[in-house]
Amino acid sequence: MKTDVEELTPTRVKLTVEVPFDELKPNLDKAYKEISQQVRIKGFRPGKVPAPLIDKYVGRGAVLQEAVNDALPELYGRAVEETEIFVLGQPDVEVTELDDGKQFAFTAEVDIRPKFEVPDYDGLEVTVDDAEVTGEQIDETIGNLRERFASLTTAERPIEDGDFATIDLAAVIDGENIEDAGTSGYSYEVGSKGAVEGLDDALVGLSAEESATFTSTLVGGERAGEEAEITVTVQSVKVKNLPELDDEFAQMASEFDTIEELRADVETRLGRQVKMQQLSDARDKALEALLEKVEIPLPDKVVEEEINRRNQQLEQQLQMSGLTKEAFLADEEKTEEQFDSDVADAARLAVKGGFLLDQLAVQEELGVENEELSEYVVTQAMQMGVAPQQLAEYLTQNNQLPAIVSEVLRSKALNLIVEHVTIKDESGNELDVEAIRRELDGQSGETVEVPSADDAEAAAADEAQEIADGAADAADADRADVEQAKAANADAEAEADAGDAEAKKDA
Repeated sequence: MKTDVEELTPTRVKLTVEVPFDELKPNLDKAYKEISQQVRIKGFRPGKVPAPLIDKYVGRGAVLQEAVNDALPELYGRAVEETEIFVLGQPDVEVTELDDGKQFAFTAEVDIRPKFEVPDYDGLEVTVDDAEVTGEQIDETIGNLRERFASLTTAERPIEDGDFATIDLAAVIDGENIEDAGTSGYSYEVGSKGAVEGLDDALVGLSAEESATFTSTLVGGERAGEEAEITVTVQSVKVKNLPELDDEFAQMASEFDTIEELRADVETRLGRQVKMQQLSDARDKALEALLEKVEIPLPDKVVEEEINRRNQQLEQQLQMSGLTKEAFLADEEKTEEQFDSDVADAARLAVKGGFLLDQLAVQEELGVENEELSEYVVTQAMQMGVAPQQLAEYLTQNNQLPAIVSEVLRSKALNLIVEHVTIKDESGNELDVEAIRRELDGQSGETVEVPSADDAEAAAADEAQEIADGAADAADADRADVEQAKAANADAEAEADAGDAEAKKDA
């Protein structure tokens, strides 16, 4: 077999492959056998029809086509291996010659990983935020924990902002009741702006058993995006009562005896999280700094696939939250054109970063051990809330292991870059990454896996709120453990914010 490579662009090549006809003999034999099983010719049992009769009644051309279709995947794979190119995606194949008994030839156009050298990354310097925990952050975290233990009491007065109202909703369009837009007995926090636009204004001032009608756009269901007349009826009005911030609250909400001990623990947890965020930011900024030093041509198809993946992910998230894309864009204060441009920029940066890390892994001859794969699967399974064995079986059955190997390799390559980069905080202090990791390991008792920030959604997220929510979850989990110890047969309650964890992980 002879293979020639023609570079069409820095990211796309054309393979021209010539194959001696003799190499197709196993495929021809297989084609005759399969066709023999399918045809029905008088006097011959299925599978026993001679080749000359198949040529006569079915046609030699059909046999050749079957043989070529069977041979192409293997021949293409051999051509790729012989030319030592790193292909991306599926090829566009065209049979250019099929001379029966003499020669077979085909061409294959395919995207490839561009060739480039990773620039020197010794001496790079990046700056991350200070690992500072403010009193406001501590107060906000304890405030969130306090909200968990709030109680509701019925109020015999009109609704005010911040009240909780139990309501019924009914939507009508052109006299038709829209069933999937209505609900009954829905508990809603007035002023949260978490439901239908205009609902908050309609509720303020209403008392129990009173109703109001307003016009709004439906955000979910079959009639999403259409204007409807919405009637809200109040069943009851309740006021939220927060517990006092005293030692009694600390004992109720945690394993600590005093509010001072609880505050100290929250400060420690926040300190751990901001240090983990420093490591995550250091990884991302180190990669960004190195990417600025190199130009890498990007295949259009690969970038397009990444854009599609991100848009599909957004659609799934919007469906789960019951929001329309229009409402999402309004919340982000972006036009669709601006959002599409941001997604495209993020996709190009992600593809470029992937290429750079892949090339660094090749240059440094990095590999992946079975233990590293197992550790990755276990970590992902914990974050997803599934059994590691279940996830491993899914990855194997769906041929996802090569992608997992690639991800682990990229992580090792990024760690290598970080080891050679000088990292300083905004106060000018140089950070010892390994020392921070050892400190975090000592606090958790297990190896810290530093996540990378998601390069599309994380920029728009409120990091301070995420940190506060994470610490509140941790405090709540501790409280659940104590309650379990006090009652041997009690079920422990655990809460996890999977959306936040995924947002921090996706890189």
